[in-house]
Amino acid sequence: MEKEEIKRKVQTTFGKNAEKYVTSKIHGDAAELGLLMQTLDPHKDWVVLDIATGGGHVAKSLSPHVSQVFAADLTKEMLANTARHLENYKNIWYIVADAEALPFLDETFDAVTCRIAPHHFPHPEKFIAEAGRVLKTGGRFLLVDNVSPDEKELADYMNTVEKLRDDSHFRCLSTTEWRKLFTASRLTETTMKSRKKTFEFPSWVRRTAESEEQIKSVEEYILQADQAACDYFQIELHEGKVRSFKVDEWMALCVKQ
Repeated sequence: MEKEEIKRKVQTTFGKNAEKYVTSKIHGDAAELGLLMQTLDPHKDWVVLDIATGGGHVAKSLSPHVSQVFAADLTKEMLANTARHLENYKNIWYIVADAEALPFLDETFDAVTCRIAPHHFPHPEKFIAEAGRVLKTGGRFLLVDNVSPDEKELADYMNTVEKLRDDSHFRCLSTTEWRKLFTASRLTETTMKSRKKTFEFPSWVRRTAESEEQIKSVEEYILQADQAACDYFQIELHEGKVRSFKVDEWMALCVKQ
């Protein structure tokens, strides 16, 4: 699939499933959002950009602690749905924008955030370059996403599972790959945290799968995992069905030099 086709897939998938992302337990995880705020340490006079805001969970969390939040997303329907849910948050502004071509001047924001979205971006190097460009010198960039293992076979397995379940998935990068992109955009990593995140298979697969046939193909692929993948992703079964599995989620805080 052409890289630009991925963006059209993202708009289609997220436009149809906007409400699921607002109500998603993973995206709305209060403990993780609290850790994100603690790590970023926002200031009252900040103007912040939240890239690929989705259901608006980060924008909502930031709103009481900063001056203004610009919540950007590629999918207009997703953004409109989020704006309806957050209508009482008067300092959030909503902008339809491509993460790889942001419509903002250089050095505009005190902080830039992006959470559980970059695996949809077909040109992650452009995303990081743009995040660095619109960030003020000394500003903070906070990235949270699922990351792949460095081992190619395990990375390929993880990305295949994601792609089977969601055609708008592009690729989960490894932490090694992200760090190279940070360096290229004058972003110096100051803090990182990683954790194993559990995907409850029934709710996870139905968030984007479009048919029972697609759900079956995802489950069958997971069940074919070799021992290395079973162990790494901690695949749990119940009566021959996939109950859950775990992926690595990584949070990195950078400062623009």
